[in-house]
Amino acid sequence: MTPKGTQPRGFRPHHEDRRPEPDADDLMADVRRALGDDHPLGLLAFASSLLAVVDPRRVSPMERDRLVGPSREELVGSFFEVEQLETSALLAAIGVLGGDEVERRRITRTLERRGHPLPAWIATASGAEATGAVQMTHLLRDGDNLMVGARLPTSEEFSAVIYVDHNLGTVVKDAFVVPEPLRDLVAYTKRKNTDPDASWSDVDPADAKVRILAAVATGAMTFPPFETDTWPVCRPLVEWMTGLLPDGGTGYQRPEWSDEERRALTGRFFASRFAAGLGDADHRDLFDSLLWFGCDYGPGDPLRWSPPAVEIVLLDWIPRKIVADADYLAKAPDLLRAFVRFAHAERAVPAHLTDQTLGAVDSFEAEYQAVIRSDRRQGPAALLAALGVLDPDGRWEAPAPWEAKLADARTGLLECLRRAVGGEDALANLDHAPLPDEPFDWTGIDDDIRPKVAEILDLCDQHCTDLLDTEYRTATRRVLARIARHGPDAFRRRGRADTAAAAMCWAVGRVNDLFIPRRGGLTQKDFFAQLGVSQASIPARAGTLLDAGGFPRHRADFTLASPDYLVSTRRRHIIDTRDRYRTSP
Repeated sequence: MTPKGTQPRGFRPHHEDRRPEPDADDLMADVRRALGDDHPLGLLAFASSLLAVVDPRRVSPMERDRLVGPSREELVGSFFEVEQLETSALLAAIGVLGGDEVERRRITRTLERRGHPLPAWIATASGAEATGAVQMTHLLRDGDNLMVGARLPTSEEFSAVIYVDHNLGTVVKDAFVVPEPLRDLVAYTKRKNTDPDASWSDVDPADAKVRILAAVATGAMTFPPFETDTWPVCRPLVEWMTGLLPDGGTGYQRPEWSDEERRALTGRFFASRFAAGLGDADHRDLFDSLLWFGCDYGPGDPLRWSPPAVEIVLLDWIPRKIVADADYLAKAPDLLRAFVRFAHAERAVPAHLTDQTLGAVDSFEAEYQAVIRSDRRQGPAALLAALGVLDPDGRWEAPAPWEAKLADARTGLLECLRRAVGGEDALANLDHAPLPDEPFDWTGIDDDIRPKVAEILDLCDQHCTDLLDTEYRTATRRVLARIARHGPDAFRRRGRADTAAAAMCWAVGRVNDLFIPRRGGLTQKDFFAQLGVSQASIPARAGTLLDAGGFPRHRADFTLASPDYLVSTRRRHIIDTRDRYRTSP
């Protein structure tokens, strides 16, 4: 389990192993399937996802007075109004997961009056108990996986894994729940994890409760929110499970570095061999900034540096926080390399982790040097601009605080559209003619990989025929052909054809907004269930294949950077958005 992919491959809820029934898009059909599961998690997870949709924490705190869509009260009220087994089951699950006392009493009265036959565990769920808490962490402390277990009085057990990211403010970045006892989940992660720098330890359940709930609350105030396939849809369920833990714990404690301790650390560093040639005033001044970041941000330990911390400090923190000219800021990467070597030596960090961290400095230095020479806001102006109270020249603009924010949003959106189609010329000349029904282009594809490519092609064609349409088939064929021509080694390595085909179709679907409900109307869960593959491994496989094909990777969005891979509906939407935002004030 890692910060980038918390769910262990192959370890998923039992109720996700079956293909959906033909009426899977119908909410009541989903409830019936959950009721048919041999484990309560199916129904509880489904109820959790519904509650997450109406949770006001899903939007920016500044926008919550303008929420659109049904409220929790309206959603739950609709289940009171429709009397059938499925709505009774949803009310029962919602009653388990929380709500105020008035709502719970009303649910109890309603269920008693209706008398629908519900699973036995529902009647005793109020007696659920926690089974413990375990923490899995990494030596460099970028974050922790906190695992908590719960048991119902009817003996069913399930476990939650909550990833708390310290670099981004000690917030929950991902979480998921599995229908397994905590001891089994811990044993599984120990068997599957091969990282020698990962460790497991029991954590006081009361401490785990405070840490998880505080990280959930902090994450709920972070915008844009962190979203994965399982978070925050499982947030109500995770909060209920965490609430079963005892009270009275202690939260995360940030180490406090006194001025004296900081001066002593500064003296040791500049007296060491690692700082040779870096003792001038500029480097000493810059070191104070690195120390500020290390002590007061992230995990709060300036002697533990990781690749994510390097990325944050070079690509965001220094360019935004430190107001100085480029020649001065340009000295930071070399100083950071020296400090990483010194810090890891003091902490006895293994050499391979130091090499990875130094490699991150090398990787991000070019982008850092470009950023510090770009036209950007710095210091307080960066914060004020984000709040929308500065105009482009940096002047106060209190009477119209939204103008700068709207202008920035429009500029950013148009840039996203340019990346989606491959540049300004492609955006200006975009059309929405349907992609033709064209055969696969075998030109330039090596003979030795043709059998493997053909196997993947057949599966891609089948998926597009069964789930999508001719345009998606053409786009997927084009992506596959490009990867086969530009990165043939990707097909010489061992790898399952069904996973590669699913990754190809998923990538094309994602760039075409297939999984946005109001556009494509297909959920990723149902998509992967129809394909019969595990969702957890697909994004990583897609990334490997797209890299082999020379497709661009951008930190802000997911794109194939050409209209050749976009279906007509997606291009029409881009055109409409382009025209609206270029002409709209």
